[in-house]
Amino acid sequence: MNASDSTDTGRLDGNVLGGPLAELFAADLTVATVVCAHCGDHAPMATFQVYADAPALVVRCPGCTGVVMRCASDRRGVLFEMTGVRLLTVEAPPDDRA
Repeated sequence: MNASDSTDTGRLDGNVLGGPLAELFAADLTVATVVCAHCGDHAPMATFQVYADAPALVVRCPGCTGVVMRCASDRRGVLFEMTGVRLLTVEAPPDDRA
């Protein structure tokens, strides 16, 4: 039996994330609400402080100045680290079926 022959029917591989992540990263994340993992404050991403004088963009919480994200790119692609984000909320688009 190999690792893909699982009898655990509730477990899927990471490919199932393709659809939900495509929806998330197609959205305007500057209006997404970010909850800081350091202090618990929440605010739209556009209000966070961004420092561009490092090898990566460093994003800090406007409340406690803790680092919430880092974003960089190199020959491997885009590198995105979010250990300082407790929750990122992207509002659903308005329902057009009214």
